[in-house]
Amino acid sequence: MVPSGRIVLALASTQALFQTASVLIMTIGGLAGQLLAPEPSLATLPIAMVALGTAIATIPASMLMARLGRRPGFILGTVLGAVGGAAAALGIVKGSFPLLCLGTLLVGTYQGFAQFYRFAAAEAVPDRFRSRALSMVLAGGIVAAFAGPHLGAITRDLLFGAAYAGSFGAVVALSLFGTAILAATPLPAPAIVDPDVEPVRSLAEIARQPRFVAAIAGATVGYAVMVLIMTATPLSMLAHHHSVSDAAFVIQWHVLGMFVPSFFTGWLVSRFGVSLIMLAGVGLLLGEVAIVVSGSDMLQFASALILLGTGWNFLYVGGSTMLLETYRPSERGKVQALNDFVIVGVTAGAAFSAGALVENLGWYGLNLAVVPPLVAVGLIIGLAGLSRTESPRPSLG
Repeated sequence: MVPSGRIVLALASTQALFQTASVLIMTIGGLAGQLLAPEPSLATLPIAMVALGTAIATIPASMLMARLGRRPGFILGTVLGAVGGAAAALGIVKGSFPLLCLGTLLVGTYQGFAQFYRFAAAEAVPDRFRSRALSMVLAGGIVAAFAGPHLGAITRDLLFGAAYAGSFGAVVALSLFGTAILAATPLPAPAIVDPDVEPVRSLAEIARQPRFVAAIAGATVGYAVMVLIMTATPLSMLAHHHSVSDAAFVIQWHVLGMFVPSFFTGWLVSRFGVSLIMLAGVGLLLGEVAIVVSGSDMLQFASALILLGTGWNFLYVGGSTMLLETYRPSERGKVQALNDFVIVGVTAGAAFSAGALVENLGWYGLNLAVVPPLVAVGLIIGLAGLSRTESPRPSLG
């Protein structure tokens, strides 16, 4: 039997590789799109296509892995990422905006599989360590904070002198490294559950739980707000007379804000309860808005994006942990599929609208627009917290 620590380490490593590719695309995707897009409002479409690809792949990925196991699904995801990176690079070399978008769509399907790394880690450890294992896998994204933006800049002109083609070539290499790690790491086979011993409830019945609603709402709104604002940040910084290197620096600190808290988010959930940590995430995201409306210098962009990342972490880790409380092992595949499909579906809509929103509302208006959904999700989480007295300990799933 493979030690659970080795599995968590392997998944944290593949998360680091995947997230580096993701941050790289978030950093240069809009800039590459700006070079090839037929009109300015479509500049962020390559980034939006990542979210669309994730939405398309999420349910098939979860159901496939429920039947065949985690490792075959995860390997398929990395291969799709490599193919997508190659297609995007070719699109840039040929000056084809549709091919660039097709490539980022395929990279999005890679994310459709990779987003389940956190659940695979939680399933591989004893119950009392689930929130911490989940959090530690996400901590693998710290590597992405340093590697993603710089790798995009370093490789920018390496393929045929076409701007950003080399950056997408780096996505190919990162995806293939992930394939190698997963091929060498046996993951637990899918559990065989007797439906007579453990009846499978309908999604409608599961969804009636207040904590199920709060888990999905918190993670979804947190993720959508994060992607909407992060996608618009490089273009907004250029509009406020900051440089591309300045934008890369801010994105780097944002990603640190996303993943450094993962070293202690699991402990915070254990100590204070998941609802309180999720409410703290809402407060941090509202703090980001407050900083944005105060000005547009470099310090304000950087500090706002750090809060944006930390707020996302608290809501995403908290929502994923709370979700573990709401389903039985026999219901895992469909509940995880629904959860992540809702998250990526709403996030895709946010990513698609980022370019048009920042053009029509401006940077400040875009940030103010996220306040109502944040207040609403805070109320949902608060009511769910009242629905059950929480012990300050990890979820047992």
